[in-house]
Amino acid sequence: MARLSVDWPQLFCALSCIALAPLVPGYSFRNCIQNANHNGSFQCVHRFLTQVSSAVFDLPPHTIHVNISHNLLTQLPVGSFSGIPSLLSLRLDYNQIKHVEGSAFNNLSELLVLNLSYNKISQLTPSDFLGLENLCQLLVDHNCLATIQPDAFTTPRSLQTLDMSFNQLRNFSEVVSSITALRKLTFLDLSTNHLESLQHSAPLPPSLKFFYLCNNLLKALDCQRDFLNRNFTLDLSDNKISQFSKVDLRKVAWLILKNNPLDISEFLRFRDVDPQRVEYSGLRLHSQFANLCQHLGNGTMEHLFLQHNQISLRNLKSMSKCPAIKAWDLSHNYLIRDDCLDFVPQKEQVRSFILEHNRIQMLPSCSTGGNGVIKFPKLTYLSYRYNRILAIASHAFSHTAHVQTLLLNINNIAVINKTAFANLSDLLTLRLDNNLITDIYQETFHELTSLRILNLRNNRISIIFRNVFVNLSSLNILDLGGNKIRSLTNLSFSGLHNLTKLYLDRNYITHISREIFGDLVSLKVLDLDKNRIRYNSGLTEKSPFINLTKLNILKLQAQQPYGINIIPPKFFKGLFSLQALYLGENKMSLSRYEFEDLINLKTLSMPDTCNGIHSLNPGVFQNLQHLERLDLENVGLQFMSVDIVGSLCNLRTLVLGKNAIQTVNSTVLEHLPSLSYLDLRKNPFPCICSNSWFQNWSLYNPRVQVVYFYNQTCANQQTEYLYSFDARVCYLDIGHLMFEIILPFLFLFTFAPIIYGKGYWHLKYGLYIFRSWLNDYRGREESQQCYRYDAFISYNSKDEGWVLQELVPNLETEGSQCFKLCLHHRDFELGKYIIDNIVDSIYQSRKTVCVMSRSYLESEWCSMELELASYRLFHELKDVVILIFLEKIPEAELSTYHKMRKVMKKKTYIQWPTDVEAQKLFWIKVREAIKGSSRAKDSGPEVDS
Repeated sequence: MARLSVDWPQLFCALSCIALAPLVPGYSFRNCIQNANHNGSFQCVHRFLTQVSSAVFDLPPHTIHVNISHNLLTQLPVGSFSGIPSLLSLRLDYNQIKHVEGSAFNNLSELLVLNLSYNKISQLTPSDFLGLENLCQLLVDHNCLATIQPDAFTTPRSLQTLDMSFNQLRNFSEVVSSITALRKLTFLDLSTNHLESLQHSAPLPPSLKFFYLCNNLLKALDCQRDFLNRNFTLDLSDNKISQFSKVDLRKVAWLILKNNPLDISEFLRFRDVDPQRVEYSGLRLHSQFANLCQHLGNGTMEHLFLQHNQISLRNLKSMSKCPAIKAWDLSHNYLIRDDCLDFVPQKEQVRSFILEHNRIQMLPSCSTGGNGVIKFPKLTYLSYRYNRILAIASHAFSHTAHVQTLLLNINNIAVINKTAFANLSDLLTLRLDNNLITDIYQETFHELTSLRILNLRNNRISIIFRNVFVNLSSLNILDLGGNKIRSLTNLSFSGLHNLTKLYLDRNYITHISREIFGDLVSLKVLDLDKNRIRYNSGLTEKSPFINLTKLNILKLQAQQPYGINIIPPKFFKGLFSLQALYLGENKMSLSRYEFEDLINLKTLSMPDTCNGIHSLNPGVFQNLQHLERLDLENVGLQFMSVDIVGSLCNLRTLVLGKNAIQTVNSTVLEHLPSLSYLDLRKNPFPCICSNSWFQNWSLYNPRVQVVYFYNQTCANQQTEYLYSFDARVCYLDIGHLMFEIILPFLFLFTFAPIIYGKGYWHLKYGLYIFRSWLNDYRGREESQQCYRYDAFISYNSKDEGWVLQELVPNLETEGSQCFKLCLHHRDFELGKYIIDNIVDSIYQSRKTVCVMSRSYLESEWCSMELELASYRLFHELKDVVILIFLEKIPEAELSTYHKMRKVMKKKTYIQWPTDVEAQKLFWIKVREAIKGSSRAKDSGPEVDS
């Protein structure tokens, strides 16, 4: 009972959060959704977040509520919420938070509610709540709390509600010391911990109104005598307390002791507790009723709770000595019948009687008292829920004729006598749902003229007989959902002139007509979900809703098995007041005129009406000028156009998820000036230039929130995201691009002739040097390569006489060894480019002999031959160059020929002597040089005189 009390601090906090909420425009957020109807509220749930910053970094400063529950957070770093200082409510439950760093909540001076439930926090310290000066509700239940430092709640001194249940607290004194400073604390829950003692060193806050210690390991109340003597609700249930001694509980407003191993006789003799302020549930009182009634004394009790006491009818005979009791609760006992409540003493004082969760199988006929006096004249609330009642006899409630609320739901009722509810003219609420009722008759409810609510949901009713509700002119709510009703007639609901809510969902209704609802002129809610209504053509009778001019909400979703299919013209005619229409889960096609009569419609919900890929007809929503919410999720749309939604000037929420939309027309959004919430999730947007404007608009528009735009992948690149698409490629300057392309060609055609004329041979040299470098096979070791010539002779044509008269005879014909020489005029291949002949000759010869003279140095062809030969020398590290100087050339004159100087510093060169005797030694040295190793030496130059 105590837990059903109104938690005023929590209610105050919640109302404060709503009252202080600002209204500002929305835009896209990475991991949160802004509430469509409340711009300061954000949901960041089930996002697999491991860091708080991932949720709050892009939230606006005016945020007042954030829900980051059901994620993977493990810690709260310093200043985690510094960017949202106006926060009033924060949910962090269902994470894996182990540690709250100091100043994690710094700057949240306006926070009222903090929920840290279902985490892994093991201790609370003063630094955990720095900055929370105005916090009024703190929930840290279902954690691993074992330690609470004495000054843990120094900062949140305004705390009113503190829930630390389902933890591992053992030291009660430590807990009490930590909350002493909380002068406004009214609610403290320490249930389901490991507390074994109530020893303490500090008092409880005087403001405490609810104190829960249930489901701990307490064996005795070993606290100071007056420690618990406060005007609060004290719950000590589910402990191991066997006795009370040396403790004063006389001021306790309500004491709960359920499921403790108390000695009942001893407890009933305990005088330091007000016996009328105790809940006696779960104390095994089935054999102690006589003592209990004596213990309760005289006077009048407001409540007597006797749940879970194994009470049977035999035990109730001792109740005659009990005082007058206004509210009885005998739930969860062993009663097999109620005997018309004759066992209840002082019946005239009873106002409420609860017999739920017993074993009652039948409600018999009951008579009034003598002279027709009603036995229970003040009884207004009677509940038999969760029993095994099969039948209700005639006049079963004559003894409680003034009852206003009668609960008979969740039983096995199959038979109700036609006069079972006779004389219940004051009855306002009758619940018969979740039973086995098959038939109801006019006589069943004939005398319930004041009935306001009738619930017959989830029974087996298949027929609504004519005029069965004809006398229920005061009925406001009729629930017939979840039955087997197949058809209705024009008299099924006759007489229900004041009915405002009719629930017919989950039945087998195949046809509806204007006559069926003819008397329901006050109807505001009509639920026809999951029936079998279907139209195969556009032809139908007059609108079945023509008389329902006050209807506000109409539900027609999920007609079985395939949906409505077609909505006939003028189907909704007469629904001038309709504000919400639900048509989801129907495989149907729409024409242009279905909604033309719904001029005041504010919500149109049509999710999952996909009947293939298609587009809506232009003007289908043109008359819905007041529409504020439109849900078209999974309807097969390929695009949205101005012709479809352009007239919805008041539309605030547009849901278009799970469609086939690839581009968004900017003109469409321009025609929706009130739009603030746009859901386009799971549409196949490709990363193309036509969507580049939408990318920028979604991220930075100041008006419309595009839900989870950061999770929108590219249809043409599933690993890429639309928000990161590089739109710069869509804005290239074509003129500048063409200039950059053409400019190199202009330079090429302008300077190519100059370069060709001035540096032709240099280019040639470079080209063929590069070509020779590419021929790797020509760089093999001499030992692994067969040469065609022993030496290639490089000379100028002016020195050809010396070559033919001196060099060729001495190397090819004279001496003990003859060499095969390669000469220009003799061995070059006819028809082949000269350059190719030179390259091939150099690489097919073991050595290259350069006959040096001034004419040689001045020749471009000779310079090229020397260049190619020196490449083999310097880059391939092969000793292949032999220099023969025919004349003395001064050092100063040679200095201008850099390549020549480089070769002379690296290799031996031989000077042609004028002395005949010296010439013999000259030819010996030349032969030795041609025969020598082809591996280059690192020694300096050798000069032969």
